[in-house]
Amino acid sequence: MSKISIVDLELQVHIGVPDEERAKPQRILMTVDMDHDFSSAIATDSVTKTIDYFQVSQRLMEFGKGRSWKLIEKLANDAGDMVLSEFQPATVTITVKKFVIPQAAYVSVSHTLHRKGSGMLKQAGWGIP
Repeated sequence: MSKISIVDLELQVHIGVPDEERAKPQRILMTVDMDHDFSSAIATDSVTKTIDYFQVSQRLMEFGKGRSWKLIEKLANDAGDMVLSEFQPATVTITVKKFVIPQAAYVSVSHTLHRKGSGMLKQAGWGIP
């Protein structure tokens, strides 16, 4: 299995526990790691045989429009569910960085989901065969 990564994709989303924080979009960075067998893409040099990372990034940039979340954990889960269902990686890990604590570079969560039927259960951060 190989990995495709989109690192620190900048998104504007309505997120935060207090209503005031969710009132206007905030900058977050999202990293998406997708496990995928792209041996067919290597053999054919065809984008149709792999996950089109440009399409994934475009979809993620549209994903938050008209939506809001209280928790970055929920955002990571929802984004992971979308990537799994629309782009079919074996596994996806979503890392969300939020810049809410002035004394810290950022706060982040990472959440891993596994495609059903891949022999793994959907869990945060680990799989059970």
